[in-house]
Amino acid sequence: MAFVKNRSVVQVWLDVIFAIFLREIKSKFSDKLGISWAVAQPVSFIFVLSYIRGSIEGGETHSMPTFVFMVYGMVCIQLFLTTLTSTAGSIKKNKQLFSFRQVQPIASIIAVGLFELINKIAVISVLAMIMYLLQIEISIYDPLRILLYLVLIWFIALSTGMLFALARAFIPEVDKVRTMLQRPLFFISGVFFSLQDLPESLWKFLQWNPILHAIELSRLAAYPAYGAVGVSELYLFLFTIGISFFSLCCYTLSWKQAISR
Repeated sequence: MAFVKNRSVVQVWLDVIFAIFLREIKSKFSDKLGISWAVAQPVSFIFVLSYIRGSIEGGETHSMPTFVFMVYGMVCIQLFLTTLTSTAGSIKKNKQLFSFRQVQPIASIIAVGLFELINKIAVISVLAMIMYLLQIEISIYDPLRILLYLVLIWFIALSTGMLFALARAFIPEVDKVRTMLQRPLFFISGVFFSLQDLPESLWKFLQWNPILHAIELSRLAAYPAYGAVGVSELYLFLFTIGISFFSLCCYTLSWKQAISR
C-alpha cells in the first residue's frame, strides 16, 4: 500500500527552490567544462584586471595593497551585476514551470539568486587561495562585516532583478533598458577608485549608488586604516530594506498577471 507523505507549505516551497536550483546548474553547465567554468571565468577576469591595475600603480592605495583594493571592488560589482542579470531573466526562463501549482515566480528568482551567491563564494575562495600561493598580503580585520556587506549587495541585486523581471513580463523592451543602465555601474561604483581620490564637490553625484557604499565599507572592514569617507552604513541598510520592501509589494500585486501574459 502506497503512503502519501504530507509536507508543509514551507517544505514544498524549499523543495521547489532546490529543484529549480539544480535545473539552473544543469541548464548553464551542460558542456564539457561543466560547473568549473562558472568559477574559472570570473576568477580569471577579476584576477587579470586586478593584477594589471596593481602592476601599473604598484604599492598601496590608501593603506591597502592596490591588488587587494581592486579585488574587493571587482568581487562586489560582479556579485551585483551577475545576480541582477540572472534574476531579471528568471521569470521568462522558467515560465513553463509556473503551470504547476506549487511553483511560483519568487521561487525561481530566489533559486537563481542563490546560485549566483554560492558561485561568488566559490570565486572568493579560489581568489584567496591564489593570493596565498602568490604570497600576496591578505588582511581581514572584520570578516563578519564584509560578509554582511556582500549579503546586502545580493539582496539589492535580487530585489532590483525581481522588479525588472516583473516589468519584462509586461514590456519585453525593459530588458534593453536594464542592459543600458547596468553598463555605467562598473565605472561609477568605486571599483577602480575611492571617493578619497575625487574632489568632495563630486561626491554628491556618486553617493546615491549603494554599491559604492558597500564596496568602500568592505574595504574599510578589511583595512581599518583605509579610512573610507563619504559613505554611510545606515544608508546602505535603509536602501536595502526599502528596495526589498518595494519589490515584494510589486511582486504581491502583479505576479499572477506577469505569468499569465
